[in-house]
Amino acid sequence: MDIVTKVTEWNRLRDDPSRAGKSFGFVPTMGAIHKGHLSLVQRCVAENDLTVVSIFVNPTQFNDPSDLESYPRTFDTDRALLEKAGVDFIFLPKYGELYPNGYRYKVIETDFSKKLCGAYRPGHFDGVLTVVMKLLNIIRAHRAYFGEKDYQQYQLIKGMAEAFFLKTEIVPCPIVREEDGLACSSRNTLLSPEERKIAPLFHQFLASNLPNDEIRERLEGAGFTVDYIEVIGKRRYGAVRLGGVRLIDNIDLTDG
Repeated sequence: MDIVTKVTEWNRLRDDPSRAGKSFGFVPTMGAIHKGHLSLVQRCVAENDLTVVSIFVNPTQFNDPSDLESYPRTFDTDRALLEKAGVDFIFLPKYGELYPNGYRYKVIETDFSKKLCGAYRPGHFDGVLTVVMKLLNIIRAHRAYFGEKDYQQYQLIKGMAEAFFLKTEIVPCPIVREEDGLACSSRNTLLSPEERKIAPLFHQFLASNLPNDEIRERLEGAGFTVDYIEVIGKRRYGAVRLGGVRLIDNIDLTDG
């Protein structure tokens, strides 16, 4: 498994004649690899000749500096997990490599990105779309894999790829959950033991047949701070805070 830190280095590897005709799959991450990430990697490895995983904690998508500072960084563990999973390349750029001109240029979506998480995290999706556009253009993969836990993010990235005629296919992958129903997330490691015991109630209530207002009341009664519980289309979205940790989830209302 090669670790690549420079765009020029990746271009040389990507365009090597020995890889002509091979399919490339890509999984973008911010590290702190967990079962959810590994499910994307496993599918990517199964469906492509070569698999690339990026690890980059993208500062432009954090509206809260303390959130950026506390985001878990576990590269040594990540590297071991990804190598065991059959990853061929880790793309590990520094900020200056991806943002050589700072954040002067950005990708902005003007509708759905302002709702749900976008309403509570101003500028968040500008940063997400901008860094994903950069990564897709750099890696030039045939397919890129995104988890449905961040379903709003997935829809925005898919829409961006279509709007700008990107050649990479955007592939959604089902949510991976812990045995108690909590969606796998890098942020789960930041929960205290007591918060971790409470956290599964988020999914339990979100997946119930209760009306949105009652779900909010029950979550608040259990100790959560609720950003939103909202149905858009045939999906219920939720975002809560438990202690200092923000959790998101969503439920497909057509299931079952």
